[in-house]
Amino acid sequence: MSLMSSLYIGVSGLRAGQNSLNTTAHNLTNVGTTGYVRQQVVQADSSYNKWGVTHLSTLQSGLGVDIAAVRQVRDMFLDKAYRQEVGRQGFYEVQYEAVQEVEGMFGELEGVTFQNSMSDLWTSLQELSKTPSLIETRSTVVQNAESFLERADAIQNQLKKYQVNLNTQIKDKVDRINKIAKGIYDLNNKISRYESNGLEHANDLRDERNNLLDELGKIISITYKEDANGVVTVNAEGAPLVTESNTYQMGTAKVSDTSDLLKPIWTGFDNADVFNLENNATANNDTDVGSLKGLLVCRGNDTANYTDMLKSQDEYNGTINTSVIMTVQAQFDQLIHGVVTAINDILCPNKEITLADGSKMTVLDEANAPAGMDSNNTMGEALFERKSMERYTTVNVTVNELDADGNQVYEPDGVTPKTKTIAVKKYNEEDPDNIYSLYTLGELEINKDIKSNYSLIPISSNAKTGDVDQKVAEALVSKWKEAFATISPNTLTKNNFSDYYTAFIGELATRGEELNSISTNQATLANKIDDQRQQVAGVSSDEELTNLIKFQHAYNASSRYINVIDEMLEHIINTLGR
Repeated sequence: MSLMSSLYIGVSGLRAGQNSLNTTAHNLTNVGTTGYVRQQVVQADSSYNKWGVTHLSTLQSGLGVDIAAVRQVRDMFLDKAYRQEVGRQGFYEVQYEAVQEVEGMFGELEGVTFQNSMSDLWTSLQELSKTPSLIETRSTVVQNAESFLERADAIQNQLKKYQVNLNTQIKDKVDRINKIAKGIYDLNNKISRYESNGLEHANDLRDERNNLLDELGKIISITYKEDANGVVTVNAEGAPLVTESNTYQMGTAKVSDTSDLLKPIWTGFDNADVFNLENNATANNDTDVGSLKGLLVCRGNDTANYTDMLKSQDEYNGTINTSVIMTVQAQFDQLIHGVVTAINDILCPNKEITLADGSKMTVLDEANAPAGMDSNNTMGEALFERKSMERYTTVNVTVNELDADGNQVYEPDGVTPKTKTIAVKKYNEEDPDNIYSLYTLGELEINKDIKSNYSLIPISSNAKTGDVDQKVAEALVSKWKEAFATISPNTLTKNNFSDYYTAFIGELATRGEELNSISTNQATLANKIDDQRQQVAGVSSDEELTNLIKFQHAYNASSRYINVIDEMLEHIINTLGR
């Protein structure tokens, strides 16, 4: 080997040492940079000059050292695990935040609970049963009933408003997903271009892309892979989001023509839904991933009311119970419906009659109905009314005529039943398919006639004696203590009004604790995996300082080697010159 070749060997050592020092300094500079992955110089033998072969070995001489690669030190399996678990954390985290918002609406955290309004109404009804003739007592009932209704309406309106307000978060997350997808696509192009010569490694750009994948994994469930050209393709919820040639955009659309709620759609796939929410999200099939899906699940796709509590257990669990907000809406509305209809049915009892044609009709039971304290002894004035439908409609109906013992009276021929036409107050029944017929929040108000004339509250005897109807007074007191409904189709125990509200708030709090526990555990797991990632990929200042000294010594050694070769060349030249 010539001395000139030896100089090149020394120069290669200088280059390797300088590149290693630069890489180490770059690592130290980014000790506190989020998402930065430490880089490592891989040195390898340069090519060899082969100048002969013996029976023992090949005769060759090396040409120094090369930088084979400046690689990132990261574990792709830990990356995948982290993005899965942080996505699951986001799914439960947003639902726990929703529970906290709902608890605040009921005043459970501030001490001004809705139960106070219920207690005030119950107390005033008790006083009414004791002193029904006092206008002050009657006015207190009306005022507390109106306060009870206003507070309930306010809570239900807050729930609806919160549902709609979640549209903003959903749109923001969809926009962020699109922005991240565009960022990944642009970085793919840059990385592919920089690394096309097979010499450079765009490690800082890869760090930026991995940060975007980390963020995307918390918002939505993703799968991804990298090809030989350094291009990463990403699928979101099983559909392509980033490909080699383009990105697919998400948008939002209304859940239905009559709804204000939004859902994510694929604008490039005929506006197909991004999520299939028909199946419950569970950890067993890895469908409980992503904060965007968590928002949609806790919000639900509709506004619920007490009629949803009448569904079968499977239907309820599949459509209502998965949603925090819809569950609260349905359970709360069932409580209000129970209180309202219980009071109304005591003040205005109904009965079923059979018409002459054999059909049935529900009407005011005038024989047992209490009357007002007014001069007309008015019956049938309910305390709570539907805004768009009267409780009763007066109609004429034909019924069979009965004798004093309740037996059918016949015409003189002894065959034809004798009939008569009577006026009745037909009860306009509730129809689950007609929201305006329901005693549900948003459609309730206090009877306007009673508000203007408290004496119309029917609690007096219909015998026109002016005495209180004792059965009605006792019913108003006892009804509050009677069991009226279960908290959900999943339970068998019926509760009275007070116990129902306690169980309702307790179930909400329990659900919040479960969601908080899961999200906290997921955060711990995600952080643990991230710590493991950092142990592999993170920059250790002590280790890098050690490397800095090592590569500095290597650089100095190469420098001294070159100096020796230089002195040898100088000696030879000077000697030959003589």
